[in-house]
Amino acid sequence: MTTDAHDLTLLLNQGSAGDRAAAERAFEHVYAKLKAMAGGPSGPGRSGDTLHPTALVHEVYGKLFSGSPGSWSDRRHFFAVAAKAMRSIVVDHARASLAQKRGGGWSRVAGIELVEGSASGGSGASGPGLDSITLVMLDDAMVELAELSPRQARVVELRFFAGLSVSEVAMIIGKSDRTVELDWRTARAWLRTRLGDES
Repeated sequence: MTTDAHDLTLLLNQGSAGDRAAAERAFEHVYAKLKAMAGGPSGPGRSGDTLHPTALVHEVYGKLFSGSPGSWSDRRHFFAVAAKAMRSIVVDHARASLAQKRGGGWSRVAGIELVEGSASGGSGASGPGLDSITLVMLDDAMVELAELSPRQARVVELRFFAGLSVSEVAMIIGKSDRTVELDWRTARAWLRTRLGDES
């Protein structure tokens, strides 16, 4: 099933206005991309203690279309909002997992390496995935990064949590590929230093 960006924007806007049929049709069109974002080789759905990609996609859908859904100016805006929702769901799940363990393991720090590229064009963690402790620590560090450089934090969110390519991120934030590459390198260096300080 194919649709152009204009038709998808219309469906998204109708869905956000409460048209359940339009929301369902929009979801059919974006499902494959959301699934790739959630479960690519480095997506958050691959993390050790987190949700299965399919469950994560359905939670993202619930967050975006149930209750009082927002409105999206276009497809790019939708995926930016979806990336933020994905990050929130994965980190909340990680925090809940840690709470169930009664804080066990908080004294250890799992290594994290934000690396270039994956088979889906995105980026992520080396190894099989991040555990709950590392996800929570990464999210906390990203909150600090957002205070220093909101754009760099956004680039990390879109590249790491959503697995988007440099070009996709550039389109979403309205900057050049070169600017995104620079933000990505700078943010990774800052996060490695910040997370290294925790050890």
